[in-house]
Amino acid sequence: MSLRERKFGVGQATRRVEDRRFLTGEGRYTADLVPQGAAIGVVLRSTHAHARFRLGGLDEARRMPGVLAILTHAEIADLGDLPCPGAVRNADGSQMRLPPYPVIADSVARHVGDALAFVVAATDEAARDAAEAIIVEYEPLAPVVGIAKAREDASIVWPEIGSNLAFDSFHGDAAEAEAAFAAAHRVVSLDLVNSRLVANFIEPRACLAVYDAEAHAWTLTLGSQGSHDVRDIIADDILKVERERVRVITPDVGGGFGTKIFVYREYPLCAVAARMTGLPVAWVADRSEHFVADTHGRDNLVRAEMALDRDGRFLGLRVDLEADLGAYLSQFAPFVPWGGARMAPGCYDIPAVHVRVRGYYTNTVPIDAYRGAGRPEAAYMIERLVDHVAHEIGMEPDALRALNFVKPDHMPHRTKTGRRYDAGEFEGAMRRAMELADWEGFSKRLDASRRAGKIRGIGMASYIEACAGGSAEEATITLDEQGVAHVLIGTQSTGQGHLTAYAQIVSQHLDLPLERVVVFQGDTALVATGNGTGGSRSIPVGGAAVDGAARVIAQRVLELGGELLEAELADLEIADGGVRIAGTDRAVTFARIAARAAAQGEALATAQSWKPPEATYPNGTHVCEVEIDPEIGDVRVERYTIVDDFGVTLNPLLLAGQVHGGAAQGIGQALHERTLFDETGQLVTASFMDYRLPRAEDIPNFAFETRNIRSTTNLLGMKGAGEAGTVGAAPAVMNAVIDALRRAYGVTRLDMPATPDRVFATIRAARIKGDHVPV
Repeated sequence: MSLRERKFGVGQATRRVEDRRFLTGEGRYTADLVPQGAAIGVVLRSTHAHARFRLGGLDEARRMPGVLAILTHAEIADLGDLPCPGAVRNADGSQMRLPPYPVIADSVARHVGDALAFVVAATDEAARDAAEAIIVEYEPLAPVVGIAKAREDASIVWPEIGSNLAFDSFHGDAAEAEAAFAAAHRVVSLDLVNSRLVANFIEPRACLAVYDAEAHAWTLTLGSQGSHDVRDIIADDILKVERERVRVITPDVGGGFGTKIFVYREYPLCAVAARMTGLPVAWVADRSEHFVADTHGRDNLVRAEMALDRDGRFLGLRVDLEADLGAYLSQFAPFVPWGGARMAPGCYDIPAVHVRVRGYYTNTVPIDAYRGAGRPEAAYMIERLVDHVAHEIGMEPDALRALNFVKPDHMPHRTKTGRRYDAGEFEGAMRRAMELADWEGFSKRLDASRRAGKIRGIGMASYIEACAGGSAEEATITLDEQGVAHVLIGTQSTGQGHLTAYAQIVSQHLDLPLERVVVFQGDTALVATGNGTGGSRSIPVGGAAVDGAARVIAQRVLELGGELLEAELADLEIADGGVRIAGTDRAVTFARIAARAAAQGEALATAQSWKPPEATYPNGTHVCEVEIDPEIGDVRVERYTIVDDFGVTLNPLLLAGQVHGGAAQGIGQALHERTLFDETGQLVTASFMDYRLPRAEDIPNFAFETRNIRSTTNLLGMKGAGEAGTVGAAPAVMNAVIDALRRAYGVTRLDMPATPDRVFATIRAARIKGDHVPV
């Protein structure tokens, strides 16, 4: 489907229309909307990872100045639990058992930060004073920290379940894999840790609840990744009221990364408190709360094995993946490792695959989706394994990949885990990335580093992920009498640039400047339906709905314009915000057309939806080059190249921003971010003093380009791009680090994050061993 080139349409590198408002301080986030006189909520949180507890001094605390209410489990016992719609089945077909996830803990705290009470007062100071006055008597229980401890079942997070094993499932065929391994010329294995991450979006979570006693209804304002899903869960599962009684408004949102998809305890607590007090009730998290109250990401242990023939062809893949789920099951927690594991084969044609996936409860902060939601974990596993295999069998990493890639003429390709890749040229992207990265010139740069007393490595990762599938999205477009197009859609921007992207799709069909397209999201009272933002779906799925609605409006304005111009439809074109007779200056504006429609009792409006028949499969290759100072273990990313296949590019500037940001997060996981619990379950890295986010100086200038192969499963030919940078980055960086350490010291294994202390200790151990000749 070829598109006419438009000044502001699809493919144009237009600047974001929303940025002026943000850069001039006119953005409005939840905390900015708390009205004067609102009550303030504070959560009393557990200081123990696992303990029975009793609350004392409640009466005294309730009588403290300014205190309006204190909610404990007893006061909200009628509320439903936070649900887990992402439950999975066990290998025997049985449904996994779901423990309760109460809005406030009842007598047992299960992680540091667990909610014990909600204090509401006239001021933040009064609420905090009252929370500190509550006496918490703890009876410590043995904590379960980490997967290794969870396996032992010496202490159990949920005694009623009887084990820390939450589920035990699989993908693929165990018998086929067993046969492939039995016939293999060689088997290579690798154990990996996919480290836990804290999302650390720039805007901490917040909620403002207002209760209308006359209407028996709530309005909740909160940062989310989709107001409709939040509304539905709060109404259906927790408050147990009709959805019409709960309105959710999402204003500007300062980052989400998956973590703001979910319903958290504070939202229904604010709603209940607003009804009790008759006042607006606000809760605003601080950064410390974010570390212990918002879901974390990743945290897997993996053993991966590849069976090979004499030539290096892959015969079989066997994976044993164990996932830490934390103390409670967040909304999609089980599905994240289970669903992500379906991407275990990566870009490769592997005839036999078996992936065992197990989840465990631990006395730590719950885990859920974080940018990529299981697909980065799968890519990290397969790309680290493939590099390891290449070095073990003495084959170049690119040659091994090229030998085993799914070939373009074998598309569509059905993996042994049930995924259907529709289009892609994996070797083409890899070769172009190597060319851009000057792979051939690496030896000269290696020599220069050695002369400077440094070591150097180069690594790649060829990734594929599945995204932009699932539920339908609906878009409504109205063309008003001023000739302005209004778009209503139920996705949610958290900084990606939706207002610009959707406006470009409208402009493609109506040839409007972007400032004459108004995009509205984030209000369940004004937007009829919505499935939110997640899984890189907003533009490929939401954009397809906008495209359909824009086409309907375009067709109708042509028809009405023809009536006004007394011209045949075939002679008309849309240009410059109006309809004109092609090749002439005879034209009529959209404003006049809309007025004509209004006079006839017609609104120029339509609602169109689109449901993807299958996921899209963005793919590409990242090439990373690092230099390491062996005297201090410091790793610097010196060069970074990305070649991606996103099917169709809507806006090159927006796309580059998404890819750069995702890659930065992957670099952060690989080199900097470490989430550490001690043996008692205390989060040791619970502030920016100890949890190191990547800084500007840590991020290189990216060389990025696309090599697009149009998707056959998306209406616009697009493949989701919001998470792809994160999927490819971590394995590319770690493969480069390992390459440097292997060349200099013979080191072949190191887990994320490759922090200076870890790298230095690894080098020191290798030097003591001293049996490797640098290559």
